Amino acid sequence: MKLGLIGKKVGMTRIFTESGNSVPVTVLDVSRNRVVQIKTAERDGYSAIQLTQGYRRKNRITKALSGHFARAGVEAGKVIKEFRIEQAVNSDIKLGSEINVEIFLIGSKVDVSGVSIGKGYAGTIKRHNFSSSRASHGNSRSHNVPGSIGMAQDPGRVFPGKKMTGRLGGVNSTIQNIEVVRVDTDRGLIFLKGSVPGSKGNGVFIRPSVKHANKQ
Repeated sequence: MKLGLIGKKVGMTRIFTESGNSVPVTVLDVSRNRVVQIKTAERDGYSAIQLTQGYRRKNRITKALSGHFARAGVEAGKVIKEFRIEQAVNSDIKLGSEINVEIFLIGSKVDVSGVSIGKGYAGTIKRHNFSSSRASHGNSRSHNVPGSIGMAQDPGRVFPGKKMTGRLGGVNSTIQNIEVVRVDTDRGLIFLKGSVPGSKGNGVFIRPSVKHANKQ
């Protein structure tokens, strides 16, 4: 129950450590996160902060959303996301204020959620990361197939839920315990070690890791 940020995936690059090691990083733009609504336990039953990022023209949003943004005194955003937080943190945040990348410290761990890259219809081996047979001489063309999927005479059928071919990617995905390598406060960028779900330009949600005790 800690405050996170809404970001946009810029792309991947690499940075070098002081010892000269190359570290692959994903760059996320988390600039201009604006507070749209503050929820309290007394009024709403739970404590949370609602943020928005990006910009949308007024003729592209509903009147209800237009009033929602106007009440907070912020420009209309593309994405709205709610983060549950502790009541004590709630009292320090003001409606319409901006939350910057400084809430994440270098070396801390975060969880990043987004929609994974869609890869279309995929075979069983690729979709479920199965091990294939040897592609050596005499193995016909059966080295990249799942093999037998049925049963013997009893029960004599394929059970529902069998891992087979189908659509791969394009689903909500979360990668946990990603290390924060660098923070650029001036440009509102955060550099995370490794990859995050989604393609360039996609929206992501960054939260403090739930499996790692970060120092605040």
